Amino acid sequence: MAKARTSLRHAEHIDVHQDDIKEEEAAETLDESMDPLDESGHTVDSSDEEVEDAVQEDIARFEETFVGINKRFRLINRIGEGTFSTVYKAEDLEYTAYNNSWDIDERENNKWSSPHKRNASRKPHYVAIKKIYVTSSPIRIFNELELLYDLRESDSVCPLITAFRHLDQVVAVLPYFQHRDFRDYYRDMTISDMRLYFRSLFTALAAVHEKGIIHRDVKPTNFLYNTTQSRGVLVDFGLAERQGTDWHPCACHLPDDDRRYKVAHSVYAQTQSAGHTASSYPKNDTRNSRRANRAGTRGFRAPEVLLKCTQQTCSIDVWSVGVILLTMLSRRFPFFHSADDIDALLEITTIFGRKKMRETALFHGQVFETNVPSYSEGGHSLEKIILWCTGRTGDKTQPKKELNEEEKEAVQFLHRLLECNPFKRITAQEAVEHPFLLKAYEESEVDEDMLDTVDA
Repeated sequence: MAKARTSLRHAEHIDVHQDDIKEEEAAETLDESMDPLDESGHTVDSSDEEVEDAVQEDIARFEETFVGINKRFRLINRIGEGTFSTVYKAEDLEYTAYNNSWDIDERENNKWSSPHKRNASRKPHYVAIKKIYVTSSPIRIFNELELLYDLRESDSVCPLITAFRHLDQVVAVLPYFQHRDFRDYYRDMTISDMRLYFRSLFTALAAVHEKGIIHRDVKPTNFLYNTTQSRGVLVDFGLAERQGTDWHPCACHLPDDDRRYKVAHSVYAQTQSAGHTASSYPKNDTRNSRRANRAGTRGFRAPEVLLKCTQQTCSIDVWSVGVILLTMLSRRFPFFHSADDIDALLEITTIFGRKKMRETALFHGQVFETNVPSYSEGGHSLEKIILWCTGRTGDKTQPKKELNEEEKEAVQFLHRLLECNPFKRITAQEAVEHPFLLKAYEESEVDEDMLDTVDA
């Protein structure tokens, strides 16, 4: 009989030394994921035969330092490389010895195969082995594994099969999912394709957020999408955290009257009433600097993350999905490509305008001012941005071009995702139920009816 793989124990049964916690504090600077352009190059799955010499050497070192790994898995190729880990494709040599309820593809195949063929099947079964770098602290590693274990039954979320530790090295064993590099298909996606993509992504996020977990690093390379099956899987919870972790009071959670009172009696308001310019600041400012979690990837961070909100919620993930949709509609990747958080705020200002960004900053108890003349007060509409990016505004002698009806529907949905106020931003569950995504089910039913007609 197949046996179940060893489950992760609950946090109460795992001792965490105080030294480890100090190490986590020292590792707070490791919250920046790899640049999306650099990272995207590693999402292409190459065949077993196409293994570079450098990768073979890397695999050999891994097998040498992690004793016993090659007895349970045959490492094949390196399929991913990021800031905190490297991911390898491997054959599970002991697949038949365990209960593999996590294997979605196997379950689907078994539905359509006879018991005889099922038993006779000797095809190899692949997994993804995630080698977590030793620069990650024990607290961070434990957090990722614990969250993955909690999400093991969640739809469209990559489940944790098991995990191993050898000395200071930790590996997580995850299902292997076939997927394409985002850069290979995003320009060719129709609006119908986008509906299917975001239905799958928001299904995953709704499950994650229902558990009170913030992914914190939603981006194309962390959503492995199979364009053939119109199915994706959310991966990489290395920066994820439970909502409410290390919260400190922020003005955004105050009642409107209390927030207005606080703004009216702030240092900023006093300098304004004294007739100073907007860029004035106290000569001897004794206030402590503001610290907040800014983990994530440049270009995908929500305004509240850039403004150092100390009570961030699951809505930061929804903003990141909005950036992906804007990328697809504009055919530009990456859409935002800032060098730091200040540049990132200014990039958002280009679209939403200075007025909106001042309001957003004050909402979080911050002040936003810029004297760059090219930033308009009201910004630009998302419709105009998309027309610009897709080359439909260049020739003034031609009739004015507009978005087609399907694109307009997508932009209406985009407005709900790229809402600067996190409390007005649509939730992942609301997004799943939004008309733009519900239409994907209608289109699927039409396609099935057409197939039935052809078969008849």
